[in-house]
Amino acid sequence: MTFNRHIPLPAYVLATVSVLIPAHAAGQTMHRLGEVVYTARRPMKDIGVQKTVLDSAMLKENIALSMADVLTFNSSIFVKSYGRATLSTVAFRGTSPSHTQVTWNGMRINSPMLGMTDFSTIPSFFIDKASLLHGTSSINETGGGLGGLISLGTTPDIPDGIGLQYVQGIGSFSTFDEFARITYGNDKWHVSTRAVYSSSPNDYTYTNHDKKLNIYDESHNIIAQYHPRERNRSASFKDFHLLQEVYYNTLHGNRFGFNAWYTSSNRELPLLTTDYAESGFENRQREQTLRTILTWDHNRSSWRTGVSGGYIHTWMAYDYRREVANGNWTTMTRSRSHVNTFYAKADGEYTPSRQWYFTTNVSAHQHLVKSEDRNIILQDENRAIVGYDKGRLELSASASAKWQPVDRLGMSVTLRQDIYGDKTAPVIPAFFIDGIISRTGNIMFKASVSRNYRFPSLNDLYFLPGGNPDLKSEHGFSYDCGATFNTGNPEKFAISGGVTWFDSRISDWIIWLPTTKGFFSPRNMKKVHAYGLETRFDIATQPFKGWRLDIGASYSWTPSINDGDKLTEADKSVGKQLPYVPRHSASLTGCLSWQSWSFLYKWVYYSRRFTMSSNEYTLTGHLPEYFMNNISLEKRLSFRPLDLSLKLAVNNLFNEDYLSVLSHPMPGINFEFFISITPKL
Repeated sequence: MTFNRHIPLPAYVLATVSVLIPAHAAGQTMHRLGEVVYTARRPMKDIGVQKTVLDSAMLKENIALSMADVLTFNSSIFVKSYGRATLSTVAFRGTSPSHTQVTWNGMRINSPMLGMTDFSTIPSFFIDKASLLHGTSSINETGGGLGGLISLGTTPDIPDGIGLQYVQGIGSFSTFDEFARITYGNDKWHVSTRAVYSSSPNDYTYTNHDKKLNIYDESHNIIAQYHPRERNRSASFKDFHLLQEVYYNTLHGNRFGFNAWYTSSNRELPLLTTDYAESGFENRQREQTLRTILTWDHNRSSWRTGVSGGYIHTWMAYDYRREVANGNWTTMTRSRSHVNTFYAKADGEYTPSRQWYFTTNVSAHQHLVKSEDRNIILQDENRAIVGYDKGRLELSASASAKWQPVDRLGMSVTLRQDIYGDKTAPVIPAFFIDGIISRTGNIMFKASVSRNYRFPSLNDLYFLPGGNPDLKSEHGFSYDCGATFNTGNPEKFAISGGVTWFDSRISDWIIWLPTTKGFFSPRNMKKVHAYGLETRFDIATQPFKGWRLDIGASYSWTPSINDGDKLTEADKSVGKQLPYVPRHSASLTGCLSWQSWSFLYKWVYYSRRFTMSSNEYTLTGHLPEYFMNNISLEKRLSFRPLDLSLKLAVNNLFNEDYLSVLSHPMPGINFEFFISITPKL
């Protein structure tokens, strides 16, 4: 008996099983006996949660992508990029990048200095599972996510035996990407080693709209002007990543895990479109980061407990120097930062009955940060004048109770307490509710409300010059409600999706403002009202025998308004959209598969973004809207000793001329070719 199993997305109808009686000899006929539909309760852990899960196909659709690229084309959140292989941050629901919490295997990896995460340094090749918790839903995992949380992780799902994979990528601008993985698995042990190395001069050409060159006639009169074509200079990069995983399952309810992720990055920071330097400068950022985590999980039929501990070490260097005369270099900045984070967590789950589900967790992050500009030191003390050396202990504890009195209705309450150093936030409450409105179409209603706090980052408090140790915590209320559905015939056509309305009001918003002393300093100045609409739809169909079409689309409408008081009479920012927050964003992906061929199309849209809080339509006051189109074609080949995959990707298909951040040029149309080799061991 052969089972063909189809598992739709949310709800009570979880699987439809087609039962087939196979032929046992040539010439016999296969008979379909019909379908058996069985139902199950949805996971109580996700009651009322607004969650977007990125499946493995999204994560592996282009092996060379960073998580910044994956999120751009597969979610409704805004990804702000400073250019290819440079800083890329994400923001939920009209908030800032520091309002988005990021975890890796349960451990927060936001920089304690800046409060945010650079997603361009996270290769999707290292991520097995990823999910987005929008707004209030982040309270279930950690505090501080005024916008939301992105959860990244690895899994021990490794096939038995030895496995090898090698991928070579060659792309435009002399870009080379190499990926390798070796695995071993048996009943108890699962071991995996992954490595990534990427390098490129990254010297693409672009039209510089911030400069104009004159065309003269014979009398030296200006008769025309044009924008010059320039090359992206000082933009090369070399990135190396190594991930080691070891999992051990006792087969008696205990599983142990060890993960170690090492990153070494050497990147030049490209010139701005407004720079006129031709040569004689160095603008370089280097980073070495080690993330390690040990886990133990103990599972029983009605309860589970887990303990984990980790360590993160980051060394960052930024050097900026110029050649003021032939062979005579002057260093402007020689910044060095050392960050050490020690992490510990304990959590538990208990299900006393079908109606109740309880969870609790306690976590601690001890940060030790030393940041200084070694270019300005006291010679007699060998101590930097600009910088700081500080530590902070961050404690967080939560407990939740989830109740499902009937199959159609679920409710959840979460209480969280956060302590940062000697500051204690009030108890953070969150309430969730969901219910099945109609079993036809599996229509489910969801709603939640919470209060949340975010403590200032260490740079906000102590950076010299400019840090403000008197900053207050940002805080606010968030609400959301929406509906999801899932319907269709799993054999031919399935559609699922959802619509969510959200509303957040955040007080004491931290913003860095110029001072009369010539440097910037953070202040609690703003009240922000962020609200809007998020939608997501997915369609899967088999139009013809052997063909499959998958389509995913998302759209977000995000007004994020400065609702505070005027700083001065000339302040024009009140009532205006926050800088670099698009009101409209959308994405679309479509994958058409036939036998061993697959064609992928990706599209993303961002509306105009203002670069100034006054929302003025000056030359540099806003960035125009842009559309991005990427395609790829893949062919899989199978031979007796190995499997091959050949893939051609075209990025920026229509050679769009666009900017994501002011004065940071982006590449035009470019190409990538990959060959993947998987020996059959």
